[in-house]
Amino acid sequence: MTHSMPAPLDPITADAAALDAADPLAPFRERFDLSDDIIYLDGNSLGPLPKGAADRIASVVREEWGEGLIRSWNTAGWIEAPLRVGAKLARLVGAAPHEVVVADSTSVNLHKVIHAALAAQPERKTILSEPGNFPTDLYLIESAIRTLGKGHRLVLVPREQIAARCDADTALVLLTHVHYRTAELYDMVAVTAAAHAVGARVCWDLSHSLGAMPIDLNAARADYAVGCGYKFLNGGPGAPAMVFVAERHQETLETPMGGWIGHARPFAFEDAYAPAPGIARLQCGTPPILSLAALEVGVDLMLEADLTQVAAKSRALRERLMARVAATCGTYGAEVIGPPIGQPRGSHVSVAHPSAYAVMQALIARGVIGDYRVQPDGPGVMRFGITPLYLRFTDVDRAVASIEEVLRTGVWQAPRFQVRQAVT
Repeated sequence: MTHSMPAPLDPITADAAALDAADPLAPFRERFDLSDDIIYLDGNSLGPLPKGAADRIASVVREEWGEGLIRSWNTAGWIEAPLRVGAKLARLVGAAPHEVVVADSTSVNLHKVIHAALAAQPERKTILSEPGNFPTDLYLIESAIRTLGKGHRLVLVPREQIAARCDADTALVLLTHVHYRTAELYDMVAVTAAAHAVGARVCWDLSHSLGAMPIDLNAARADYAVGCGYKFLNGGPGAPAMVFVAERHQETLETPMGGWIGHARPFAFEDAYAPAPGIARLQCGTPPILSLAALEVGVDLMLEADLTQVAAKSRALRERLMARVAATCGTYGAEVIGPPIGQPRGSHVSVAHPSAYAVMQALIARGVIGDYRVQPDGPGVMRFGITPLYLRFTDVDRAVASIEEVLRTGVWQAPRFQVRQAVT
């Protein structure tokens, strides 16, 4: 078989190749089922398949389910899986092993936490968040208010006013650590301290930071946190989510979903509910074993990596992408939004453009896969996830070159890229 010689590298790409050669995280790319024909920049929405996950699921199906049958709840450790994987996840978020459990979805876990926080301080009626927070978070607050019917109210204020707005009536502050659209990053320590100063509690949605950047919930004295498993943790579509409750709140926590797995004695089959001790009471229904098995592979992969190196590479990759887009694409109406280079931000980059949806469809057709999000008060945005375990510096350079070419040539104006379809 003959191979054509690669085109000469320009100086910037040559620099990227040198960075890839020196990258201590480079070997992790081989652990994922990724084609070199694809530049995958959507791991902030759905992480790619770890090769070990396919093998692990096959083993669970064939051996544990197929041969072990119901015995595997004990012999294969199925019943302990939510707490076992939760204890591993605790190492990624600065929590104690007994403060995290994996159960249900992020939305369901938010439902539990919101109700528990309001029940803990019934005299307080305000739930505080920001406009433009991820919609599910706001919908769930609204749902809790309708369900409780006890005079609670949702107050939305701009992020720079959150700390000052906390007062004696604030029961819960619910914020997303990294904003899903702009990648703006909250100072978790400062905001939590401001809420605690007036007796309020704080829940952090870690969906866009879990597995992408350093998190230390206990150092921040966080009360609650949730986070999904299918983004940077590469746990697969619909992977179960984590929920954190600080130890100091666990024994008085009232869960609104007292399912049998969260019972103190689930196999006693008692008529009345008695909550399990500690974090175990946040469980509800039967654990999804196949999904948990896939997620555990992704978590183990992340735990193998040096998180300091992950954070450093994330910053280098995203700032490279931001600088090159600004230098080559601004003429065509593209603008990087969110915190500027040098400022703290999450591990994705959003680029606004008047025809962002069509441009993204044209990029996907060329093998550069990101995603699109609506921006209510401006042009739509293209999001590019920066995932250090498998993304290369040369990938960033190739992606920006494709963005520039699509914008310059106007190929995105083709009718097939203009049709707006369902966007995940």
